[in-house]
Amino acid sequence: MLTERLELKSFTPEEAEELLALRLENRQFLKALEPIRSDGYLTLAGQRTEIMQSEQGRIRDQAYVYAIRLRENGRLLGRAALTGIARGPFQNANLGYFLDEAHNGKGYMTEAVCGVLELAFAKHNLHRVQAGVMPRNAPSLRVLEKAGFRREGLAERYLKINGAWEDHVLFGITLEDWEAKTAGLQSGISV
Repeated sequence: MLTERLELKSFTPEEAEELLALRLENRQFLKALEPIRSDGYLTLAGQRTEIMQSEQGRIRDQAYVYAIRLRENGRLLGRAALTGIARGPFQNANLGYFLDEAHNGKGYMTEAVCGVLELAFAKHNLHRVQAGVMPRNAPSLRVLEKAGFRREGLAERYLKINGAWEDHVLFGITLEDWEAKTAGLQSGISV
């Protein structure tokens, strides 16, 4: 999928080195925001495994993982993923993402999240996407709000991040919310 400045596409095994380099460059930046990973995660083999697992998730309709690249030069900026997909009456996925620290604050993540939402609703036929963000992660809170998510509550000690159980603000957006937001954008009305 192409957005104004970005390309969102599934990772290929050949991109493992590039993904590893991005992860290593951002290791300190992401440390306070992510779970503690196994020793093998930040290796070439670990990133190849991650990409192969995401491909299996896509084949099983359980997860869709996207590389976030700049359209102008193809540079890898980050990753966005729809995971834990539940079908049946729920039609729901969890959204997770990260962006290269050097590219934060330029609107890329909001643009990528909006692109992933378009894929979630138009291509993957989901009805709802949810996300959780630590209350102190103000930039990520802003991304979700700008993308049209609504705050749904606080989950105490929700996820173990960097070795500690962290509270998360829970957000959700439904197909109806997304359609209202995109209709408003097309008509020039801010929703």
